[in-house]
Amino acid sequence: MTLLQIDFPSHGPWGEELSKTAGALAQHLNRTPGLLWKIWTENSRTGDCGGVYLFSHESSANSFLEEHLPRLHSMGINDVRAKVFDVNETLSHVTRAPIPAAVEKSA
Repeated sequence: MTLLQIDFPSHGPWGEELSKTAGALAQHLNRTPGLLWKIWTENSRTGDCGGVYLFSHESSANSFLEEHLPRLHSMGINDVRAKVFDVNETLSHVTRAPIPAAVEKSA
């Protein structure tokens, strides 16, 4: 499994307003190949927004980045920070991480 962390500066919207504004995007992301889940992140105090994504494979995370970064740039968001991490599933299960016990090995 692969974890993708994305964050960027934002002036909002925040909270419920973001939920209304980004609802269609959330539905679109739901159809992303290899995406197991996304946790949406926001901090109105520091002006940061983004998400943490769990993918079944690194190739799926990289494909998503190739699609998502231009989308963010088209919205005027240019200072995007993205990091890709391998997931240590054994330790993550010990600490109750919300990851499936097994993931299909096909992308």
